[in-house]
Amino acid sequence: MLKRFKAFVVKLESGGRPAESGRPIEEYQLAAAALLVEAAQMDDDFDEQERATILALLTSHFGLDDAEAQDLLSAAEAAVARSNQLYAFTRAVKDAFDSEERRKMVEMLWEVAYSDGEVHDYEASLIRRVTGLLHVSDRDAGAARKRVLERRERKD
Repeated sequence: MLKRFKAFVVKLESGGRPAESGRPIEEYQLAAAALLVEAAQMDDDFDEQERATILALLTSHFGLDDAEAQDLLSAAEAAVARSNQLYAFTRAVKDAFDSEERRKMVEMLWEVAYSDGEVHDYEASLIRRVTGLLHVSDRDAGAARKRVLERRERKD
C-alpha cells in the first residue's frame, strides 16, 4: 500500500519528471505545497496575496529559486484539483518531516491563512484537522499561530 501511495503522490502533475528548472519535485514538497494551497482555497478566494505568501514560504523553506517555487506551486494546484483526499498529502508530510518540521508546516499553514488579513472558519478548521493528522500537539499548533500573529503585528 505504501508503494501505491508514493506512486500516487509522485504521479500528481509532476509524474516524477523534473520541473522546468531541471530539479525534480520531491513528493514531500508537493504534499506540503498542496496543503498550503488547500488552506488558501478554503475561503473560496485564492488571491494574489495568498499566492505570494505560498511562493515565499516554498522558496524559504525548501531552498528553491523563484522558478522552482512557481513550478511546485503549479504542480500543487493541479494536485489539489485532482484529489479530494487531504490524507494523502498529510501522510506524505508526516512521513517525510520530523516533529520540528511538522510544527513548522503548521506555522506555514497559519501564514497562508492570515495572509489575506483574516482567518476564515474553514481555514481554521482545515488547519486543526491537518494538525491532528500531522501529530502536532494543540499546544504546539497554538504556539505556531501565536508566532505568526506576532510577526504580522510587527509588520504593521
